[in-house]
Amino acid sequence: MSHQIFIQPSGHILTVKSGETILDAALREGFSLPYGCRNGSCGVCKGKIIQGSVNYGGYSEETLTKEEREGGKALFCCASPLTDLIIECQEINAIKDIEIKTLPCRVHKLDLVAPDVMVISLKLPAKQRLQFLPGQYIDILLKDGKRRSFSLANAPHNDEFLQLHVRNYPGGAFTEYVFNQMRVKDIVRFIGPLGSFFLRDAPEDAAIIFLASGTGFAPIKSILEHVLYQENDRSSKRKMILYWGARTRADLYLAGLADSWQQQHKNFTFVPVLSEPLPIDNWEGRTGLVHEAVMQDFKNLEKYQIYACGVPAMIKAAYQDFTLYCNLPKNAFFSDVFTPSTSNPSSPSS
Repeated sequence: MSHQIFIQPSGHILTVKSGETILDAALREGFSLPYGCRNGSCGVCKGKIIQGSVNYGGYSEETLTKEEREGGKALFCCASPLTDLIIECQEINAIKDIEIKTLPCRVHKLDLVAPDVMVISLKLPAKQRLQFLPGQYIDILLKDGKRRSFSLANAPHNDEFLQLHVRNYPGGAFTEYVFNQMRVKDIVRFIGPLGSFFLRDAPEDAAIIFLASGTGFAPIKSILEHVLYQENDRSSKRKMILYWGARTRADLYLAGLADSWQQQHKNFTFVPVLSEPLPIDNWEGRTGLVHEAVMQDFKNLEKYQIYACGVPAMIKAAYQDFTLYCNLPKNAFFSDVFTPSTSNPSSPSS
């Protein structure tokens, strides 16, 4: 049985088919609601049910609490309507006209940049390009019908090859293939672009803090390269700071690239942070948790935007501490949660 959904404040109306979630129906009909993991673990798609009832579906209770449900909140990637609905959420116009495609691509290059991180360069068929916003991801389609999600690390203006940063997780079906069997010229298929992790509009004097853990650097690399490329022709440049956290020095697998951005752009600062530096690292830089390094440097984040990408624990701690102790407005925190494919196959993989 189908149901109608009225989206506020836009006034858009969509029809949900039997078996569809609210998000699935919105994407099918061309309405861009915020989303990330599409499996109820990240909370990006959270919105309010103003009228009507839903089946909440399967989701993490940490992501949607009992109090939030009682207050009318739902995760639109999991919830399906039981009646006609009126919902409240902020649609994202920037991705409205971007086509989601299913395409084959060929492995062009494999670079082992750390003991457990592979950078994969994928080449699309001749005359094909993928339009995407910096920060979005694609789903690699496996032969068994499962998907593995990886952020695009290249910027849209540099789209001859699609770049993925893949960490080797024991037991990960795709990652074990990447590290043990994948060869140049192999063919893989994907669907994308997906996700709503991208740079939002803000006053030019509003500073941005990027927060990455591990291969959460990938989408932030895409965003930063795009912004720095655009700002080469602008007189006004927003202040940007990247805090990149990892365990050891080797885990900062493209630290030299971030250093080069800092040398070339006066409005950009790079702060690497190690949680468990090794004696051979000879590390003299910042140590500890990466989000706590931000708090040490900024007591008041009231006029900042935060873009955070990485493991769930880091994202959760950063959001809670920044909004509770540093005056960060809740609507100024944007995140992309990376979940290992061994535990959650359809989440963006780190």
